[in-house]
Amino acid sequence: MKDPVTRRQPEHLLLIGGGHAHVAVLADWIRNGLPCDRATILTPSSHLRYSGTVPGWISGHYARDEGLVDVAGLARRAGATFHEGRCSRIEPDARMVETDTGERIEFDIASLDTGGVGQARDVLGEDPRLVDVRPIQNFVERIDTLGPSRRIAVIGGGAGGVELAFALRNRSADERGPDVILVSGEAGLLPDFSKSVRKAVEKQLSKQLISLMKQDAHITAGGLYAGRTSLEPVDTIIAALGSGAPDWVKESGLATDEAGFAAVDRHQRSTSHAHIFAVGDVASRQDRNVPHSGVHAVFAGPVLAANLRAVMAGQEPRDTYRPRWSNLYLMSTGDGRAIASYGPLCAKGRWVSRLKHFIDMRWLRKYAVLAGGSG
Repeated sequence: MKDPVTRRQPEHLLLIGGGHAHVAVLADWIRNGLPCDRATILTPSSHLRYSGTVPGWISGHYARDEGLVDVAGLARRAGATFHEGRCSRIEPDARMVETDTGERIEFDIASLDTGGVGQARDVLGEDPRLVDVRPIQNFVERIDTLGPSRRIAVIGGGAGGVELAFALRNRSADERGPDVILVSGEAGLLPDFSKSVRKAVEKQLSKQLISLMKQDAHITAGGLYAGRTSLEPVDTIIAALGSGAPDWVKESGLATDEAGFAAVDRHQRSTSHAHIFAVGDVASRQDRNVPHSGVHAVFAGPVLAANLRAVMAGQEPRDTYRPRWSNLYLMSTGDGRAIASYGPLCAKGRWVSRLKHFIDMRWLRKYAVLAGGSG
C-alpha cells in the first residue's frame, strides 16, 4: 500500500462527494468537533436528494423538494469549508483533486462518496426517450419536465425499478394512469429478495395492470425490445440498472475491482493508497460483498467518521461496517400502500406505507435540525 498515513500528521481532510455516508460524517463533526484544523467538502450541489422519497414525489405523496438534505448547512455548522463542484480527476500520489471547472484542491487525507454513474446507454443503447435514474438529481429534473406518457417502460427488476414502476403508474391524476411495463431482465424480479416478497410484488403489479417482462431489454434500430419481443410503442424508457463506476476512478491509479470501483478494505480505506477512503456506490469492499445500496451507505457513515477521526490523529483506523444478516426494505406501491421485506418475512398495507413515511421523515428531520443549528 502506497504512502502510509503515518508519514506525518495530516492537516487537511477533503470529503469528495455529498452522499449519505459523508452526510453522516458531517453530523459527527457537528456533534464532536472537527477532527482537524482544516476540512473541506467538494460536491456538485448544496443539497443531497434522498432517493427514498423520489417515488413518493412521482406518485404525488410528497412535494418535489421534500426529500432534500442541506449539505452546505451541515458543513457550515461543522466548521468545514463547502466547495461546490464536481470531481473530474484525482491524483492520489500528488494528493490533488481537479474539479470540472479546472480548480485544483490539495489534501492530506481524502474520502470518496460521489456515488456511481448511470450506465443505461452502455447497457441498452442510445435513444432520446431514455431517462437514467442516475444521477438522481438529473433524473428528478427530467421527470419534472416529462410530458404526458401513455406508455412507459421501466428497465430493472431491483427494488428501485419496482418502486418507480408503481410510482409512474400512479403519476397521473387520471384514474387510468399511463400503461407501465416493468422489464426485470433474465435475473428475474427482485432476485435478492424472498419468495414471499416476490409473490406479493407480482400480485400487486398484476392488480395495477403493470406488465412484467422477464427478458433482457435492449434498444435496436430505434426500437425497445425485451428479448425478441418488441415493446413499442413506448413514450418513455426509465433505466434503473444500478451504478457504473466513474471514469476518473479507473484513470486515477487507485486500485479498483474488475468493474472499476475503488477497491477498499474493511475500514473503507483504499487497498493501494492508505490516505484515500471510499464508501457507497463508488467503492467496492474487497473483504466481503457489500451491495451498492443506500441502506449500506447510511450505516457505513458513522464507521467512516470514526476511521477518518483516527487517521487525522495519526492513528490507524479500527472500525468496520458489518452488514446485518438482513435489512428492512420498504417498497412503496404508489397507491398509499407499501410492501415490507425483512429476510424471509413479508408484510403489506397502508400501515407499512405509514412506517416508511415515519422512518424517512425521521432521517430527514435529524439532518434538518443539525443543519439549522438547533441540534
